[in-house]
Amino acid sequence: MMRMRGGRMSRAGTCVVAVLCLLAGSAWANGGMTLEHVAKLRGVTTAAISPDGNQVAYALSVPRALGVDEDGPAWSELHVVDASGNSRGFVTGKVNVGGVEWFADGREIAYLAKRQGDDTRKLYRIPLYGGESRAAATLKSDITAFHLSADGRRAALLASEPESDALKALKKQGFTQKVYEEDWRPVQLWIQDLANETSQPRLVPVEGSVQSVQWSPAGDRLALLVAPRQLTDDTLVFTRVRIVSPEGRVLGTVDNPGKIGGLSWSPDGEHLAFISAEDEQDAQQGRLFVVGKNGGEWRDLLPGLEGHVVDVEWRDANTLMFLSHEGVQARLGTVAVSGGAAQTVLPATEGPVWNGFALAAQGNAVLLGSTPQHPSEAFVMAAGGGEPRRLTDSNPWLKDVRLARQEVIRYPARDGLEIEGLLVHPLDRRGNTRVPLIVVVHGGPEAHYSNQWLTAYSQPLHHAAAQGYAVFLPNYRSSTGRGVAFSKQGFGRPGMEEFDDVVDGVDYLVGTGLVDGDKVGITGGSYGGYASAWGATYYSERFAASVMFVGISDQASLVTTGDIPWEQNLVHWGTWPWENPELYRQTSPITHAQKSNTPTLILHGEADPRVPVMQSYMMYRYLKLAGQAPVRLVLYPGEGHGNARGASRYDYSVRLMQWMDHYLKGPGGEPPAYQVEYALPAAGAGR
Repeated sequence: MMRMRGGRMSRAGTCVVAVLCLLAGSAWANGGMTLEHVAKLRGVTTAAISPDGNQVAYALSVPRALGVDEDGPAWSELHVVDASGNSRGFVTGKVNVGGVEWFADGREIAYLAKRQGDDTRKLYRIPLYGGESRAAATLKSDITAFHLSADGRRAALLASEPESDALKALKKQGFTQKVYEEDWRPVQLWIQDLANETSQPRLVPVEGSVQSVQWSPAGDRLALLVAPRQLTDDTLVFTRVRIVSPEGRVLGTVDNPGKIGGLSWSPDGEHLAFISAEDEQDAQQGRLFVVGKNGGEWRDLLPGLEGHVVDVEWRDANTLMFLSHEGVQARLGTVAVSGGAAQTVLPATEGPVWNGFALAAQGNAVLLGSTPQHPSEAFVMAAGGGEPRRLTDSNPWLKDVRLARQEVIRYPARDGLEIEGLLVHPLDRRGNTRVPLIVVVHGGPEAHYSNQWLTAYSQPLHHAAAQGYAVFLPNYRSSTGRGVAFSKQGFGRPGMEEFDDVVDGVDYLVGTGLVDGDKVGITGGSYGGYASAWGATYYSERFAASVMFVGISDQASLVTTGDIPWEQNLVHWGTWPWENPELYRQTSPITHAQKSNTPTLILHGEADPRVPVMQSYMMYRYLKLAGQAPVRLVLYPGEGHGNARGASRYDYSVRLMQWMDHYLKGPGGEPPAYQVEYALPAAGAGR
């Protein structure tokens, strides 16, 4: 089973569409995308294929209707689609379905949900042909993940250690204090006997906190990913593979060299494949390793791969099928367990970008893919290969929306290194008129843009294009998708050459005659927010507007107040602030605040543990005291490292475009009114 990588998407309900048609006016007629369109986008987030290869169960992200539904994150529904593309909703409405799996006989589907009346998130099972869902496993805390044994008679469950009754009683009396990094509770492993409905889950003793579990097909062992503590830093860089019996006896370990991703057992249970970083300094798991069933030394099956493996399954006991992101495309291939040359099944050429896949026992595959014309959908590929066929259409209304052209571009950085990126052209350009440009910088930096659907609340690309902008998305050095060496280009030098690459891309586009160099804005979240702050300060003369989201302004305080200090040290810096204070100072945007003449909008979730909100307070105050350009700070209560609720997402989109319009196309000067107008169905507008 695969899960879509990336965030959830948003929607407005069908009852809103008629109103929005009027509000959007000509945008509906001429096909231009509105922010209301962006807010109602659906997408397939995870999919599992039945053992006979004829049915696909999938989770569909369904955003709430703005101004109609109670505000909150998108719902997640369970649907099933057959080989002909006929889809049926199984568990729909106000639900949050996760972890979809088929039982071995293909007659039932297992999933996680907290349904009406439930105290915790449970494991459910639902028949494929008629019948209601029924609970299969219940714990005292939410079940966060599960895996069924090959025969479907047992389920391995993961859930946080429940609070004691004594602690609950104290909290009711007002004792709600938190002890930072000490009062964490481990994620525990439980096993539920599904053949006996009266049996209770059995706790399996595991030292540490379990992040993932996979049954061996033989049923005699489980592969676990275990972190020392349930702290973000530990889960990112100190998680290791452990192989245990169903009773918890350790059968083997794997000292994987760094960050780790998915696990997959061979059909005969003799080998375990996993996706790992190459070494401790490798910022992103993307190497394909294999070990024996008892762990031990691993083998790299794709040495020197100029890309990153994102998913793996076994086609048979001797052959693995892998999915790798290479450049801005994706490749599906096979490799023998003994290694050797990989064979390409689906080449990394233009077409859907695949973000996950799963194999049926008879060989058919389901893939999650998107293109520049549509968000993530489910596709099926026959056992013998051939072109995958699209099964789902989650946004049928998109066919009536005219979308801008998305193009892959390549250009030389100032030191000669070739940089890739994506360019979304303005939907309508008058002759050779130069147009304003919005640069959208990805986070990480261990991430990259693929040539797929990229429009979302924080980067409403197609809306911007409909408003006459070009949009540039650079894969600067340190991005993933081009191998380990490229992703390490910025190690120990954060921001420096990385953001030079961004500016060099702007120069390239100005040189083509497309872009007006005086009307360039920059935005991004997290590390992209750092780039936006860098653009507003160090490179202020190059950017007429900046929108910084959950971004970094002071590197030393980030390392000492955020939740990933070791990850920062091991894969980005290689040093601590007290060891090289001048490096930390010079790579901090606040150091260069006095250079800023760029109007800057700063947005941040108040509950962000990754980049604490103090980073935005500091940036705001430095720019405000410098007094050389307008600055505004917008905070989202309850939101973390990115917005989850529909209203917060929509507000972000509106403010982003308002700021860019004002300073790149409008009068500039003093900032626009801080109140914004919303196209809501109840009254047509709101504040």
